[in-house]
Formats: sequence, C-alpha cells, structure tokens
Amino acid sequence: MNGAKLRERLAKGEAVTMFTPHHSSSGLAVRLVELGGDAIFVDCEHGTWSFEDVRVTAQVVRGAGGAAIVRPHSHERPVLIRYLNAGADGLMVPMVDTAEQARAIVDAVRYACPADHEKRLVIAMIETPKAIEDIEELLAVEGIDVFFIGPGDLSQNMGYPPAPPFGQPRPQAVTERVAHAVKKIRAAGKVAGTLVTSDELPALLEQGVRYFYIHSDPFLRVGLAAVMKLLERSARTTYA
Repeated sequence: MNGAKLRERLAKGEAVTMFTPHHSSSGLAVRLVELGGDAIFVDCEHGTWSFEDVRVTAQVVRGAGGAAIVRPHSHERPVLIRYLNAGADGLMVPMVDTAEQARAIVDAVRYACPADHEKRLVIAMIETPKAIEDIEELLAVEGIDVFFIGPGDLSQNMGYPPAPPFGQPRPQAVTERVAHAVKKIRAAGKVAGTLVTSDELPALLEQGVRYFYIHSDPFLRVGLAAVMKLLERSARTTYA
C-alpha cells in the first residue's frame, strides 16, 4: 500500500500533493499521477465513486506509483472498514471534532487492517471552529498521520461561502484560523495539511503545511480560458 510511502516522505518533511479528478474516472486519476501528482483524492462524500470504482482506481493508481486516498461520507465504522478492504491507501475522514472521534477512526483502521495498518495513511479533517479550539486534544491522539484543515467547510461554519469567487482570496478571518491551526499542529510535531490553489500554496508551504490537496478543475478553467482568448483574438484579426 502506497500510504506508507506518503508517510515516509512526510516524516522527512517533504511536501506531498493530492489531486482530485472531480469525476469517477480511473483513467483521469492515473493521468494525474503520471503528470506528477503523489496521491489521488477519491471523494465518496460529495462524489459518485462506488466501492467497485474505489477498488479499480486504487489498483491502477498504485500501479502508476501513486496512492488512492478515500474520503468516506461519514465516520461509520463499517464504511471505513469497507473502503480499506476495497484497497484504499488511506482515509481522509471529514468533520473530526473530538479526540474520541479521532481515536475511533484509528481503531477502525487497525481493526480492518490488523497486519498492515501501518501501510494506510490516516487523515483527520478539521472543519469547524470547535475542532480548532480543541485542537490540542486532537493532536494528542496517536495514529493520525495528517491533521487537515478543510477551509471550505470551515468557511461555511464561520458564516462565509465555502469558496470565494474564482481567483479571489478567502476571507481574512478564515485564513487566520487556518494559520492558527497550522501553527498549533506544527508546534506539536505533527503534519499539517489543507486545500490550496496554486496562488495560496507558497505562503502555506512557508507556514509549514506539507500535505496539499489541489483541485484539477482550476487548471482546466485557466487552460480553456487561454484557448478561448486566443480564438477571440484570432477572430478579431481575421475579420478586421
């Protein structure tokens, strides 16, 4: 399982990237790894991936040298176990607010994979003001590899839209809470992760974030916009 490889790199202080293909597509997932992504985000909370999709995608992503990290829709123990048994290289569990919840996730992973749980990456998503307020308790839980601040849900829980308009920064209050959480995570000697755009990545890397979740859609948006701009320019020249 390539989750162990990600853990080894993070332990060395290296940065790791995880890209989401946005679609239930094993082919696109593999292509993102071939182009340089370290891991693929298989979103079973908001996406349409089936258990069979997870199994097939995890196999081909590992074959390409990457890791498949699954986000389940909940903390349900049977669901976590089933995704692990389907071949997930790691779990990125949403809305982890308490140390009790974090310990239950670690226990489920170790129960599902008694012989090789150390080969699976375990990521706890911190997405509420409460989780950030109580972050020291979460950081004391052994077995969590990455403490991931989810800025979208955190924004919503703070009364803001989940995402700013394309190309615009997040509200300052949100970025300050993210920075505060990252500082606490790093001070505890743990690995911090978060969702970033290419514009946000340098500052968060400087703050100490090492696990970066990146959407592929903005790259498509920018690329298509560039093509359309060239076509418009060409049309103006042709018909001038």
